[in-house]
Amino acid sequence: MLNAEQSIVNEVEQAISLGSAEKSLETVRRVTSLFLASAGSFNSEQIELFDNVLERLIKTIEIRAIADVSARVALVETSLQLAGVAQAPPTVIRRLARHDSITVAGPVLSESSRLSTEDLVEIAETKSEQHLLAISGRWWLTEIVTDALLARHYPAVSHRLVKNPGARVSASGFAIVVSQAESDPELAVDTGVRVDLPPELRNQLLRNATEAVRSRLLSRAPPHLFEEIRNSIAKVTATVDREMAPRDFTAARQFVEILNASGKLNDARLLAFAKARKYEETVAALAVLSKSSIEVIRPLMQSLRDDGVLVPCKVAGLNWEITSAILECRYSTGSMGPHELVKAKGKFTKMTTESAQRLLKFWQVRSAPTNSN
Repeated sequence: MLNAEQSIVNEVEQAISLGSAEKSLETVRRVTSLFLASAGSFNSEQIELFDNVLERLIKTIEIRAIADVSARVALVETSLQLAGVAQAPPTVIRRLARHDSITVAGPVLSESSRLSTEDLVEIAETKSEQHLLAISGRWWLTEIVTDALLARHYPAVSHRLVKNPGARVSASGFAIVVSQAESDPELAVDTGVRVDLPPELRNQLLRNATEAVRSRLLSRAPPHLFEEIRNSIAKVTATVDREMAPRDFTAARQFVEILNASGKLNDARLLAFAKARKYEETVAALAVLSKSSIEVIRPLMQSLRDDGVLVPCKVAGLNWEITSAILECRYSTGSMGPHELVKAKGKFTKMTTESAQRLLKFWQVRSAPTNSN
């Protein structure tokens, strides 16, 4: 092998000294072919030799590649040939990856395992959108790299990343994508079905999505995410509905007071209100039966958490049928999933009346208006 190595070095020196474009192109092709023929058997010193040789040749070719079509073709060929080789010369790979021409850089950026995280981050921070797109399609990407890619705010890059199952995205990275998705329905759907999307960001995405996007997202949800997305849509829809249409409890308060005064306000009446999704009447009735106030019960009903509503229900001595109906009444459309109901029932069963009374009393004191001198 020693004679062959010396022969390669001599040939390269001759090609460079002659300054012949044809000779340089011929040599780079021959050296690349020789390397590929035995790449798996070379040791580190031999790989370093090919690395040095090819880098010198590529430097020479790059000068001519601006105006010489055949030189550009040679660079592209080299990139394509070396991109998938695990033992590819690292310096050459890094040089090709940073090439301004995406036809040269693309194959290496998409495939080469020789590029480090630092290489990818630097290229993501400095090169063109096309370079970023090539990186976004790699089979495996860490959060450090995707953060750098998403920081450039290219919509096409965001699309490719969320469709790439091998791209790990941080919460801050997803926050950028969710913000872009507000005006991009396709991105919203692709992002919404990501298993690793944080729940709070999924809720934010759904809150700002149109009904059409919510429907498409639900139809594309994988089985293990379907229930979560369906319940998120129901919760977000209910919350948005209440924010858009402020509730007036005046009539409901008066009606419930009349029922209570005549002895007609009971568990059955509350169950009827809840099942009919008469939200104001349900809140007012639960306030009276738990000896609380609308001002305390209303925020508990508006919360996305189930725990708070369980407290006045336990204080009022309600059974699970009525309690679950009240939980469902919080949503103008949709309902809680079976899994969520089972969890809520478990919490309700374990909760003692005494602990619920103490907690509700604390909330009543906290919500009471402060008298000022």
